[in-house]
Amino acid sequence: MTPQASRTRLDTRPPDCLFVLTVFASAALVFLVEPMAARLVLPLLGGSPSVWNTSLAFFQAALLGGYAYAHGLQRLPSPRAQALVHIAVLLLAAVALPLRVNELFGPPSSGHPTAWLLGVLAVSIGAPFAALSATAPLVQAWHARSFADGQGGEPYRLYAASNLGSLLALLAYPVVVEPVLTLHAQRVGWSVAYGLFILLMGGLAMAVVRAAPRGGRVRPTAETTSSIVWRDRLIWVALAAIPSSLMLGVTSYITTDVASAPFLWVLPLALYLASFIVAFQARPAIPPDITLLLQAAALAACVVLLPFTANAFAIQLPIHLAAFFLTALMCHQALVARRPDPARLTEFYFWMSLGGVVGGSFNAFLAPVIFNSVWEYPLVLALSCLVRPWNVSRIEGSAWVMLIVGIAGGVATPLLNIFVAQHVYAKPLVGGFTQVDAYELGLRVCLGAAAISAFLLRGRGLMFTAVIAVLSVGANAAADRTDTTQSWRSFFGVLRQSQTQVPEIGGPTRMLSHGTTLHGAQALTPRWRCNPLVYYAQSSPIGQVFLAEHRAKPSLRLGAVGLGTGSVSTYVRASDRLTFFEIDPLVVRIATDPAHFSYTTACAKGPVDYVVGDARLTLETQPRDIFDVLLIDAFSSDAVPTHLLTVQAVRGYLTHLKPDGVLILHLSNRNLDLNGPAQAVARAAGGVALIQHYRPTPGADLGGWPAPEDAVIVARSAAGLAPFTHDRRWQATDPGKVRPWTDDYTNLFGALWRRMRTKMDPASEG
Repeated sequence: MTPQASRTRLDTRPPDCLFVLTVFASAALVFLVEPMAARLVLPLLGGSPSVWNTSLAFFQAALLGGYAYAHGLQRLPSPRAQALVHIAVLLLAAVALPLRVNELFGPPSSGHPTAWLLGVLAVSIGAPFAALSATAPLVQAWHARSFADGQGGEPYRLYAASNLGSLLALLAYPVVVEPVLTLHAQRVGWSVAYGLFILLMGGLAMAVVRAAPRGGRVRPTAETTSSIVWRDRLIWVALAAIPSSLMLGVTSYITTDVASAPFLWVLPLALYLASFIVAFQARPAIPPDITLLLQAAALAACVVLLPFTANAFAIQLPIHLAAFFLTALMCHQALVARRPDPARLTEFYFWMSLGGVVGGSFNAFLAPVIFNSVWEYPLVLALSCLVRPWNVSRIEGSAWVMLIVGIAGGVATPLLNIFVAQHVYAKPLVGGFTQVDAYELGLRVCLGAAAISAFLLRGRGLMFTAVIAVLSVGANAAADRTDTTQSWRSFFGVLRQSQTQVPEIGGPTRMLSHGTTLHGAQALTPRWRCNPLVYYAQSSPIGQVFLAEHRAKPSLRLGAVGLGTGSVSTYVRASDRLTFFEIDPLVVRIATDPAHFSYTTACAKGPVDYVVGDARLTLETQPRDIFDVLLIDAFSSDAVPTHLLTVQAVRGYLTHLKPDGVLILHLSNRNLDLNGPAQAVARAAGGVALIQHYRPTPGADLGGWPAPEDAVIVARSAAGLAPFTHDRRWQATDPGKVRPWTDDYTNLFGALWRRMRTKMDPASEG
């Protein structure tokens, strides 16, 4: 090529900013549609946290498909051929638009929710998502060829631009897009943006083809033909799999205790992307040695606090997110240190994406099958420690001492727990200091010693891993203060059956927990076995409504959304009939098995039947004007299904009530204040409502082992609430405090903030 021709080609090369803009736009579209698509299908599967995790695993697989396609596209002999094929693929994928939930797979399946969700996502958004995902590695490959002389900088810089676009779009969804736009506007807007992106991609492709050397063929260089050994590929996969698995693990932790919602989904994913951005910086904002230091401290604290779910959410959340971010950054910095020459970047991205799929699939598909609890999160946290430098040569004596202290502290905690369960009571020792206090102090000393030892061993990766592993097991054993007898796991969460002693109701009491929330209990002594307990005690708001309706009517048609242990069955007389609406078939199996709980089989005097599926969908099939009492009991802390508390939902419930029927909204929740939205929704739906904040009096109502409870009752007219209007326990609602939730608008962040404020100032509750 002559100097003049070379200068001409340099002059026609696409501007660097066009590459950056294209990569940025494709990444923004990809990460806008992830929470959008999951938000569309979430109500169809009961608001389960597994919806987001399964969706993430699907998107990771689609990303892998896009990267594989981009890598395969490099085999075409010219940029022109690559450009024509990619534009054609983008246009063909647009057939799936406008964005919507494709009904090809029919209604959602409670029996096989994972398969249904994957199928729906595949036909609804799979093709456009994969085509967009291929853009980043493809454009970076074009950049590397256009600027083979190095004047355009390293193409890996574009990966940082891609992640920046992803991060900004992801944060924009819960902050701007979701609060401002309806779901319909979101779907249409994204579909239009996809069309505009095709035009942008076409413009870049034309510029790249115009700047290609005469003949247009890509000649392999020495770097292109250099080999990569399988050991390198496997290391790339492992280093990418660990952060991916941890992202899903920490997301499950957050959403299980609060709610499955975009503003909580995006936190871990945003930190995941931020770790990529920092790792791929030419001068990382957090150097690797600082990352290793901070990660050791955050991980040790996280492992200690992980099992103790009763700790304040405001304390747990930042520690878990910090441990996750620093661990992901540690892995991604190790990944960047092993990246190949830019000529092999599409292959590098393929194997890195494969690692993401491996990590995500482990959490979403394999772990629920092989584990009966969420063990994958602490397991992968411990395994991530192996990424740290091992430094096995010349181990000094102090390191062995710290190893022994750390393991001893971790081992001592479960042993102390066993001893305490058998021997320790609230017996005063000195100055009001009890045996229980002594146990708590000993537990803190053991866990603290192990955590400090782990931190001091941070420079010895294998020793650090050993102490963290033992500490994790010990902390989990120490946190279990009940006698857990059985555990189950399904798409909808983890169920645990345990037993404790409650002397006021005869002693042994069996409990069922969903995640970290008690969903029902039953006394095992014959005298108390058919007494409703906890939220369903006769003195509770729920009990008050059922007893009042008993007095008013000789026969009742009852409905309950949320089965739990089936405690409501105790209110079923011979002349009554009760229908439970439950999304999880596993809960139905447990509640109807007398070997576990016998409320539905031995305590109900009238017929009890079950409808499995999401309550919004299954209630729509019920006749109008059928229920005397309809209880909505699905909001008690574990992944609140917000679609059951919208104006449209409550309006639907009211149509299924008899003219004098009563709707009960049970709103007790540790982390979210649902009282305000419920009151606003009741009025917006056209109902008349009352509210009660029930707090049992110490020493009273012992027969029902009652718990604090918030409830709103709603009727179609004032006549329906006549039995409760003059009851001082029920108060008029204040529906003007917050904006009512709808199918297009919910504000979980506001509910979380109000609950935190209430905990700091109980007088503000209302």
